[in-house]
Amino acid sequence: MAMFDYEFMQRAFWAGALIGIIAPVLGVYLMLRRQALMADTLSHVSLAGVALGSFIGVSPTLSGFAIAVIGGVIVEQLRRTYRTYSEVPVAIVMTSGLALAVVLMSMNTSLSKSFSSYLFGSIVAVNQTQLWMIGGVALAGLVYFIIFRRPLYNLTFDEETAQIASGHVKWLSLSLSVLTGMTVAAAMPIVGVLLVSSLMVLPASLALRIAKGFLSAITIAVAVGLTGIFSGLTASYYANTPPGGTIALILLVFLLVGIAVQRVYIKVLKRKVFSKRETITKEQGIS
Repeated sequence: MAMFDYEFMQRAFWAGALIGIIAPVLGVYLMLRRQALMADTLSHVSLAGVALGSFIGVSPTLSGFAIAVIGGVIVEQLRRTYRTYSEVPVAIVMTSGLALAVVLMSMNTSLSKSFSSYLFGSIVAVNQTQLWMIGGVALAGLVYFIIFRRPLYNLTFDEETAQIASGHVKWLSLSLSVLTGMTVAAAMPIVGVLLVSSLMVLPASLALRIAKGFLSAITIAVAVGLTGIFSGLTASYYANTPPGGTIALILLVFLLVGIAVQRVYIKVLKRKVFSKRETITKEQGIS
């Protein structure tokens, strides 16, 4: 049977398409705000939510989603407490979430096997409920970025100026953290907790490296993210490898190739400019 004859593959690709649109856009904003580790932090918090849900008999997907959102709020509040040390809130929340997850898992050893899909992602892990949740997060994210695109742009590049221009910077920054938590929890079934940040950081890293402007950076990040997700899911299906790791490796290859091509292009461009200057100098000397 063909790959798309299976319903779980159809759901996986739909989920990948939705996450591939919103996660790279969010990644561009987070990287420009020097919060690249935010997604990694909230993924560890989300893992604690999954463990808590499994332990108390609640849906792990919903509990992971709720705890990730709460984690985003906590990070933002701590960020305002430790203004000078921006990395401290990330370290506090990350270690706390991971510690809570380890303790909860140790209290119920039967949870360990089912956690592999949450840690590394699984093609068959995306059920209909999770697909609807991912769709809701993607739609909310797109609406959010469209409505607040101008304030978010000001917040990203100069938070102090944005504070002067608008009195709602605190709530805008808080809402961005909440959206990050929602996106992390939604992406978890596809790439897993350990690699969820790759969907945000790697496409954004390449886009910011080669883009000439902010809008082009977002466009390139989304294109790279979607290509990496679709390629990773396809390779994972045929090679029987974890989708999270496969997608992350493909995105990493894209980044490395992009950097290499850019360096070669710059060297060629410099040689052309240098050659042109030599030609002009010789012509001026002859005349």
